[in-house]
Amino acid sequence: MSPSFANDWTNTRLVEECLRGNEQAWHALVDRYKNLIYSIPIRYGAKPQDAADIFQTVCIDLFNELPRLRNVEALQGWLIRVTTNKCYHWKRRQNAQASDWDDDQMETISGDAPIPPDWLVGLEREQMIREAIASLPPRCKQMIELLFFEHPPLPYNEVAERLSLARGSIGFIRGRCLKRLKRILEEKGI
Repeated sequence: MSPSFANDWTNTRLVEECLRGNEQAWHALVDRYKNLIYSIPIRYGAKPQDAADIFQTVCIDLFNELPRLRNVEALQGWLIRVTTNKCYHWKRRQNAQASDWDDDQMETISGDAPIPPDWLVGLEREQMIREAIASLPPRCKQMIELLFFEHPPLPYNEVAERLSLARGSIGFIRGRCLKRLKRILEEKGI
């Protein structure tokens, strides 16, 4: 779990702290972008273990490149590009093992090909939503995660139990949390 003090920090501040050796800042930086990084290989059809391997490789590259990043506030784009390149190489290895992708399909994810605009917009939007959820008060964040991100979906009884709330209050609190989330997303332009 990322330290709460770093939730509002800019990428620049997080990277500066990482470069000073602040381990908590590194954890906060990875926590901020872990879902973004992991979601890209999943979009390319990677199984969870392969996606985890790509995630680890991207994090190692990030750690090694931190001192050389030119525009730290553009880190999200850098991570998308690096992860896409890793996916390309992963898919080429997969293709060499089982040739079920043709050259046209491989070209769409080549390391030199531009990321499809609809993918880029989707990835950026997903990241903004993750950041908006992370900025919610802890109880709202937990409720949103329990109600909308658990698979299979949890029944209200279980959500109420996990949050130590009365079952009848879940709907009301969910509504307030969604209004807060909507306000944050509107401020971000979503």
